[in-house]
Parts: sequence; structure tokens; C-alpha cells
Amino acid sequence: MPVESSSQAENAVHGILLKVASVAIFVMMNGLIKVAGDVPAGQIVFFRSLFAIPPIMLVLWLQGQMKGAWRTKNPVGHIMRGLVGVSSMGLGFFALTRLPLPDAITLNYAQPLLVVVFSALFMGELIRVYRWSAVIVGLFGVVVVSWPKLTLFSSGAPAETGQAIGVLAAFGGATMSAIAMLLVRKLVHTERTSTIVIWFSASATVISLFTIPFGWNALEPYQVASLIGAGICGGLAQILMTEAYRYAEASVVAPFEYTSLLLGIVFAYLVFGELPTIYTLVGGAIVISAGIFIVVRERQLGLERAKAKKVSPPQ
Repeated sequence: MPVESSSQAENAVHGILLKVASVAIFVMMNGLIKVAGDVPAGQIVFFRSLFAIPPIMLVLWLQGQMKGAWRTKNPVGHIMRGLVGVSSMGLGFFALTRLPLPDAITLNYAQPLLVVVFSALFMGELIRVYRWSAVIVGLFGVVVVSWPKLTLFSSGAPAETGQAIGVLAAFGGATMSAIAMLLVRKLVHTERTSTIVIWFSASATVISLFTIPFGWNALEPYQVASLIGAGICGGLAQILMTEAYRYAEASVVAPFEYTSLLLGIVFAYLVFGELPTIYTLVGGAIVISAGIFIVVRERQLGLERAKAKKVSPPQ
């Protein structure tokens, strides 16, 4: 037993370190997108998706998972996931070009809260009062972060109106991301993780090309380099995040997603000279608390279900 416990503890630490590393690289990806400046969202999605493919394929090859990685039983499901994922990324990247980095990161924390709501509405999951309460509190935190910028609509100043639109885009991106998570939940029943990852990157690359008629920019060399770096970071972070959940349970790893706010604040200050407002800090603390409560509650319910199965008589 002690040996098993020690092994489990080591795996948990390994999983947590991988998760924190993935979060740090995702923050770097977002930072590189901000460095690129005012680039159309569809063009950003193209670079993010296309240049995520090489590191993903390299890791799949090293793990011996390349054979059959493209084979799927549900191509329509992957395409739907790609459409929703591109919408999510496009809105999120647009928000990044309009908002301070800490604000954009904090508003994305609405995603796990919305997953709970949509699971109840569209998948018939039973959500009890504890989780509904956490969702309401968390969304209140989102309002705290958003409200000062939404009130800028009335100012009429283009820069301030742009921030208000950025808030709406960030929340829209979080909403589409929550829907994408539900689609992934369905895909995992028939598809391998490698198949889901590679199909998403490929489909998102192709779908993003349809935004060319809406106007892509002629990019400066530093913008091209920044966006290629963002794509590579996105692929690496995706791989590390997937590996983190192989080593430890989601309830152990998931709360470390919120280290992105701290890392985002540091990165934004060092690179862009941005400091979070009191609204971002207070609202972020509320949203993070609600998200952690939901993770802990999910773990409790999972343990209760496992215990019930163990004690129930065989059929």
C-alpha cells in the first residue's frame, strides 16, 4: 500500500507540473498574439491551427500513435467540433487584441461555469443546488470584471468602445468553448485522443481559410514570427495538457488552470506594462473560487458514484 500511495503521489505531482507548464505556454501563446497586434481573428486562427500540427504530429510519432490517427468513425462530429472551435478561438483572439491580457484570461474562466449550464440544458445532466449556486456566483464574478468596460459603450470613444466589444467577444468565445467541450465529450466515446487532437487542428486550419474574403492583412515579419510562435506554443500546450490528465485525475489537475491569471498578470506587466484593475482581481477571485468549488464537488460526486457501484449487489 505505501508503495502504491507513493506512486500515486508522484503521478499527481507529475500531472500538476505538466498542467502548470501547459498553462504557462498557453499564456505565452496569448502574449504572442497580442504582440502581433491588430490582425484579423480568422488569420490568427489559421496560424494557431496550422503551426500547432507539427509538434502534435511529432509527439504522436514518438509515442507510436501516428498509425490510424486520422481514422475516424465520426467525421461529421469532428467537423462540427472544428466549426465551433474556430468560432471560439476567433472570438477569444479578437478579445485578446482589444483587452488587457489579465482581463481576457479572467473572462475565459466563464467556460467551465457554462459547461455546467449547457450540460443540464442539452445533455440532461442532473445539476444540484450546490453547483447551480457556484455557477451563479461565478457568473457574478464575470460581471464584476466586465461591468467597467461594458459601461464604456456610452462614452463613444473608439478605443473604449473597442474594449467593451472585446468583453462581449471574450464571453462569446467562452460560450462557444463550452459547447465545444460538450462535443468533445461525445467524441471521446468513439474516438481516440490523438484522433480528436489532429482532426481539430486540421479542420480548424481549413475552416479558417474561409475568412480570407472578409480581409486578411499583409503582415510584417515580426507579426508572422509571433503568430508562428503562437501556433507552436498552442500545439505544445495542448499536448502537455492532455498528458497531465493521463497522470492525475481531473479534480487534482483542473484547479491549476487558474494559475494562468497570475502568470498572465506577470507576463502582461513585464511585456506590455499592463496592470490588472481591482475589478479584474476581485472578479477573478470570485470566478476562480466558484470554479474550484465545482471541481471539488465533481470529485465528491464521482467518489459517491464509485462507492454506490461497489456496494450495489450484482445484477
